[in-house]
Amino acid sequence: MRLYLLALNSTYSVTEGFLPAAARLGLAVTVLTDQPDSHRRAYPDIEILECDVRDFRAVITRVSTHHKPDAVFTNSDHLQTQAALAAAYFGLPGKDWRATLRCKDKAEMRRRLAAAGVDTVRSAELTEPVAPGDTPYPCVAKPREGVASEDVVLVHGPKELVTHSKAILERRPGTVLVVEEYLPGDLFTLETLGDGRVRHVLGGFHTELSPPPYFIEERLTFVPAHSGPVVAQVLEQLDALGVGFGACHTEFVVHEGRARIIEVNYRAIGDQCDLLLARLLEIPLFEHILRTHLGEPLPADLGARRDGAARLEYPCADREGTLVDAPEATELDVDGVHLTYRPLRAPGERHELYRTNRDYLGVLRATGPDQPTVERVVAGFLAERRWEIQP
Repeated sequence: MRLYLLALNSTYSVTEGFLPAAARLGLAVTVLTDQPDSHRRAYPDIEILECDVRDFRAVITRVSTHHKPDAVFTNSDHLQTQAALAAAYFGLPGKDWRATLRCKDKAEMRRRLAAAGVDTVRSAELTEPVAPGDTPYPCVAKPREGVASEDVVLVHGPKELVTHSKAILERRPGTVLVVEEYLPGDLFTLETLGDGRVRHVLGGFHTELSPPPYFIEERLTFVPAHSGPVVAQVLEQLDALGVGFGACHTEFVVHEGRARIIEVNYRAIGDQCDLLLARLLEIPLFEHILRTHLGEPLPADLGARRDGAARLEYPCADREGTLVDAPEATELDVDGVHLTYRPLRAPGERHELYRTNRDYLGVLRATGPDQPTVERVVAGFLAERRWEIQP
């Protein structure tokens, strides 16, 4: 059986997650990408074909002139609609392209939720640096189809909105911005996996952010189960969007018992959280995700463990400059806690300060028997290591 995997960048989730899972399932994998050289270096034993993967027509043409497909899949935020359309064209299982579009387009998501009567958030779309008269303050300005907190900023007044929107539009010509009311509350995620018939809630995370006005995710703590009413509210909103097939990562805030979606990433959670989930829950998560795209039903019970604790930490650059000292990749066990550290920048690299997830220097994943022990071991690991940036 042949799996077509659409990709823009090579990632840990593909390298350590989906490609090994595909091999265990006995799948022949063809990667379609617009960056073939970097993927050939990353995956020398995998078939790589060059393709304009942002264009669903190019994807369909590339597949139809190659081997017969059994599944078309991507875990990229930017390629969900293209993969869904290609899968539908070939009569294969996949996500509804309308649902993937609603999730990717944050303005359309808001319109859909409002039309369904499940949540209304005041918002507007901008193509030029102006401050609409009915904009509520504080508000959040962000690219309509952005990811990873890229150019997401909290704004307190019209002058700030004009200044920030002008800067974003200059950096990203042709971008449409969404300006929406700020939703207060604690930030969480809900991780789900479905086959269109059964939907499993895998748990979620409590997310701690950098100080405003930016929204960099600095650490995540695993939440085995949110409260029943909170889960019900989030799932009602996902149903309104048509989400229910494959993996989905949903970010939401809870304020005075009310759960309101911030954004929906219709794919498995990224930044190595999916690798942590698979280890923590002790389930073949990546195989389950691929099996749904092969048309196989999910089991009624995944057999996931619910008694573990976990935390992710993202050491983050606080200035621009050259990274001159940083820890190497590490994997060790301390007091029953399994630690995995993966660097994201190599010493000698110079970067600007982006104020997004691109400022991450590395990822520390920790799983253990209880949260206090995990917290203590993580704190000790970070205290014993240093990341030095020089101008």
